[in-house]
Amino acid sequence: MKKYIHINQHVIKSNHKHNKREPVITVKTYKSNTYGHQVHILGECKVVYSPDKPLSCGAKVWIETDAEVITIPDIPFRKKGETNEATTRAKAKT
Repeated sequence: MKKYIHINQHVIKSNHKHNKREPVITVKTYKSNTYGHQVHILGECKVVYSPDKPLSCGAKVWIETDAEVITIPDIPFRKKGETNEATTRAKAKT
């Protein structure tokens, strides 16, 4: 099933204005929208820029894929400079 992934700039602006952390990534299919803070695309994909024919939501840049997409709905908010355990381990290996 074809999936379209895009970033909702209006949510980014609203998050900034109201100090919120609502998900800004949308994964669209013909039958649903899924929102998340991260997505993992498990296969091929392409990035599309189409200013003259945007998606119905108004997005002019998006990722298209038929691959499985894992949506991570929430991530803990970290202050600038803080790291999570996975980041700490990755840095330790280098």
